[in-house]
Amino acid sequence: MNEEPPVALPYRDTKPQGAADFYLAINATFRFILNRLGQEGLRRYWSDMGHRYFAPVSKQWQTHGAAGIAQYWQAFYDAEPGREVSVTRDDREVRLDVKVCPAIAHLRQQKREIVPCFCEHCHFVSEAMAAPAGFTVRVQGGNGSCTQRFLPADAITPPQNLEDITRASLS
Repeated sequence: MNEEPPVALPYRDTKPQGAADFYLAINATFRFILNRLGQEGLRRYWSDMGHRYFAPVSKQWQTHGAAGIAQYWQAFYDAEPGREVSVTRDDREVRLDVKVCPAIAHLRQQKREIVPCFCEHCHFVSEAMAAPAGFTVRVQGGNGSCTQRFLPADAITPPQNLEDITRASLS
């Protein structure tokens, strides 16, 4: 379970970096779903995205464990414009220290109203991705900087308290 995965990102893009305007689209999508289906509907959408869309990533995590999780997030953030993120791992944990969230930074730069629960998607999507691989995620902070810890599901840790995820805002 510790061998390095052959490919960090299971999808290919011809650009060396993502387009920051994508953040505008996901913020608008979250707002649309929230307005139509409510908070629980949006959370179901995020979980479904983690289970279905990110199934190839989850499969790599099942095969490669913490090494696969760390490699994926490093490659993911390497392709994100405006990020300041460090990815570290030890035998049992992968830790993302997000000093500057590229999505929140871009939304603020564009003076967009940010869906207040925007940062919760990091928990719901990642939890759905991690569970089949035997991991869980805990998010602390948000609104532009946070810590995300990927731990084995059998680790003695309390469930995610959504109040630990800071509401997003323009400032």
